[in-house]
Order: sequence, then structure tokens, then C-alpha cells
Amino acid sequence: MSASAFDLSALTARAQAAIAVARQVGREAAAFRAEALPDTLGVENKGLQDFVTVADKRAEQAIHQALIGRFPNDSFMGEEGGGNSDAAGTWVVDPIDGTTNFIRGFRHWGVSIAFVSGGEILIGVIYDAAQDRVFHAIRGEGAFKEGSPIAAARTTDPNHAIIILGHSRRTSFEDYLSISRRLYERGIDYRRMGAAAIGLIRVAEGVSDLYYERHLSAWDMLAGALIAAEAGAIVTIPPLESLLANGGPVIASAPGLAEEFSFLKEMESL
Repeated sequence: MSASAFDLSALTARAQAAIAVARQVGREAAAFRAEALPDTLGVENKGLQDFVTVADKRAEQAIHQALIGRFPNDSFMGEEGGGNSDAAGTWVVDPIDGTTNFIRGFRHWGVSIAFVSGGEILIGVIYDAAQDRVFHAIRGEGAFKEGSPIAAARTTDPNHAIIILGHSRRTSFEDYLSISRRLYERGIDYRRMGAAAIGLIRVAEGVSDLYYERHLSAWDMLAGALIAAEAGAIVTIPPLESLLANGGPVIASAPGLAEEFSFLKEMESL
């Protein structure tokens, strides 16, 4: 089944279902975290500074049941439970993006749900815990926050820019420092938040002028990349098939600063 097999009605139904379940599991996870004692979070260490909690597992299970229960012919790929993509359409889910933030009570985390088919991201939905708001986009239909249209910033002067950088131990810290230094020397202010999905929607709503991270898994970036692109940001990612298999970089910038950040595309050979 190609992407064209999903008309707007089919995509809208899926987006509405994803919005509802993202809001539900996001609020449930937030309530659980507010009441949980440290030893009840069920934290497991998947690697250095790479964690999963009982809340991640419960959220992914709830998302899977809601979406596959409603659309049984779709396939499902989740950060915690795995799964494979399918040409007929696949949900790609990070139940809690920013798990380390979630564990420590830092508000910047979210629920990220994307739907892909035919080599394209067709739906992106993100629950933003800090704002208790849901962002969404359907390919070609614009980007929205709680149903209201959003747009990337109109910034053109780098001295007025605020950007968000992501970094993980999968990539060189020296490269991260080099990029930070280059941006600093251009007069650009920057932040690091620890949640790619949230960084990307900050670009989409015009709060930030760039989100860049050198390597992410597909579930970390797909929903946010579509939402940012539909909001008018310039978004560069590898081909979807490559992302689903291997992950990769993401660059999302305000259109007026795309040339300023072109060195990132050159560095990533995108």
C-alpha cells in the first residue's frame, strides 16, 4: 500500500486517535510521576545515561492497544517493545521522549507518535508535558497546537536567534563542542533540553530557531520533524527507510536562518 492509499479522511481518523491517546497517556504518566517515590518508578538502565521506567512501558502498551485496536492492519514500532515497519503503514512511537528528564522531575519530556507509509511521514503527534498541550500535523495540512495553527519563527538575524542542540553519547562530544563554539562566535544563544521531540516542536511554534542533533532513533524525531516542516521550518533528515533502520541526524531551522545553519547539512552530507 502506498502513501496515496491513505486519503485525508483515513489520515484524519488516525490523527484524532493518536491525539487522544497521546494526551491520555501523557497525563497519566505525569500524574504517576508526581505521586511516585523514586523506588516505585521501576527505573532500568539500558546503557550509560539511557533509562526506561515502568511508565514508559505502560505508556507504550496503552498506545499500542489504542491504535492497533482501532486500526488492526497497521503495524507498530516502539522504542521499548520494538517491532517492524510495514509498507501498509506503521506507527512509530516513543512513549516518553526525555525519560531522564521524566525520572528527575524536569518538565521537558513528551509522548511522540508518528505514522509513516510509502517512504513519507504522514502524521505527527506530540504531547508536551511542560505545557500539557498536544501538537499535531498531517502531511500537507499544516501544523497545530491544540487545534490552533502554529508557524516557525521569522528570525533572520543570528544575533537574535535561540537554538536547541541535542547530544547523546552515540556521537562525538568534541564535535558537539565545536558546533557550540561556532554558534557562540556567531552571537547565537543556545540551550540543551534532553528531549528531541520537544526541541522540534519548539521550532514549530517559533520559540526556537533551530533544533539539531547528530544522531537520533526514528521514534525520537519523526513526529517532530513533520510538525516542524508543516509549520514552515526547513527540515532535513535522511531518507525514511534509512532512519527506520539506523537512525540519523535531524536539522530543523527557521526559514530565515537556513543559510546560516547550512554548514550542518554539509557536515552531515545531507
